[in-house]
Amino acid sequence: MDTFVIELTNQKAYKLLKELEELHIIRVLKKNVKHDTKLSDKFEGKLSPEIAEDLQNYVTQSRNEWK
Repeated sequence: MDTFVIELTNQKAYKLLKELEELHIIRVLKKNVKHDTKLSDKFEGKLSPEIAEDLQNYVTQSRNEWK
């Protein structure tokens, strides 16, 4: 089977895709992927606060070494 990536330009298109999926004509693999999502929102909460703080300290230290 071929896999395609499509961008919906109308909310009604999603309803049509869902109907095609219910008829076992297609299978929707990715749902609610928004291209306008900021990276900070996308990855928020992925690191524990402790690891995030350690990483931030490392980045700050690395930047200071270049001064």
